[in-house]
Amino acid sequence: MQTTLETLGQLERRLHMAVPVADIEGEVQKRLAKLARTVKIAGFRPGKVPLKMIAQQYGPQVRSDVISERVNSSFSDAVRAQNLRVAGYPRIEAKDAPSPDALEFSAVFEVYPEVQVGDLASIAIARPQVELTRADVDRTLEVLRKQRTEWVVVDRPAQQGDRVTVDFTGTIDGVAFAGGQAHDFGITLGEGRMLPEFEAAIGGMRAGEQKSFPLDFPADYHGKEVAGKRADFALTVNKVEEPKLPALDEAFATTFGIASGKVEDLRSEVEGNLRLELKHKVEAVLKDQVLRGLRGLATFALPRALVESEAIGLMQRMAVNLRQQGIKEEDIKLSPELFTKQAEDRVALGLIIGELVRREGLQAKPEQVKARVQETASTYEQPEAVVRWHYEKPERLAEFEALTVEQNVVDWVLSRAQVTDQPTTFEALMAPAGGPSAG
Repeated sequence: MQTTLETLGQLERRLHMAVPVADIEGEVQKRLAKLARTVKIAGFRPGKVPLKMIAQQYGPQVRSDVISERVNSSFSDAVRAQNLRVAGYPRIEAKDAPSPDALEFSAVFEVYPEVQVGDLASIAIARPQVELTRADVDRTLEVLRKQRTEWVVVDRPAQQGDRVTVDFTGTIDGVAFAGGQAHDFGITLGEGRMLPEFEAAIGGMRAGEQKSFPLDFPADYHGKEVAGKRADFALTVNKVEEPKLPALDEAFATTFGIASGKVEDLRSEVEGNLRLELKHKVEAVLKDQVLRGLRGLATFALPRALVESEAIGLMQRMAVNLRQQGIKEEDIKLSPELFTKQAEDRVALGLIIGELVRREGLQAKPEQVKARVQETASTYEQPEAVVRWHYEKPERLAEFEALTVEQNVVDWVLSRAQVTDQPTTFEALMAPAGGPSAG
């Protein structure tokens, strides 16, 4: 087999190959002869069908199969001989003017880039320094109490923190608008789910009272059909309820599976969970900074085939998520181009991490994987059973192995980057990005 390699760009290559026609025809005849021993055709006993008839009926398909196999095997042999690392799948092109003696074709493909990582010391990392306090545990216990809030009907004016059940109708220029009406709608005053002016109108009202009031929607209101317009609302209060939190006592602790019923045992369990949550949050913050830092040091070209494949995968996953949220198929307007930047980042980081793992020996060690599995299992009632379940089938460990490799890379980079300790609080670190929006 004759081969020549042509460089088309930074990563694109064209491999010219030629396979002797005699080799192909010889393999075709061999397969037809083998087929003749078993094929069944009406009017002939098995093994007695004339080879010419076999060739007429099965020859084209057999020849197509042989050519396809020879093209693939020739490409694989040539890639190994040239020591090439192919990224994605090749595009096979037949020669315009074929030779009678050889099957000539070209394979156009991309190769993996030479991955070079810049100066890791230039990556600046802010490492959160957090001390879990008793106040953090108290705050979490208070959240748990609020999750079990009982609502008690009261006969007094509504105030902050109350849940008020209302009927309301909104009109603009005397015409009702979409989303402007509700019946037995519950609003907790102070939560900020409604516009401040709407909540203010409810404040001080008792059950059975009615009120009409104007409301100006902000110009940047999310409902574009009413943004910047004045509406008139008619409001009726049906019920006013105040929150009643359960006492922090034995009965409360028992609801969380604390066999002893002791509040201090509940505190200890909550504290343990918060420490694990804090550990994972710090790891996530550091990992995000490390990955962004590594991406910033990646100056090599990316294989288009890998980026396009990753973009298609991201698009498909987004489409699945939107369908699960109830979005109609015809309303899902996505294209791979929308995900190109994200795909480029993912491909680049995948190549960098793969190179660092190979070069620095950062593969996941069995004891590291087991420690991660045990940590996850510790949050379940029967941790030993959870660990056994994961080790029953190797594929169940794949996610833990991948996470361990990533953590090894993060730790390795942290040991070489500019790391500055940044004191913060548990509450600040765990707070979601951005605040709640009203209205």
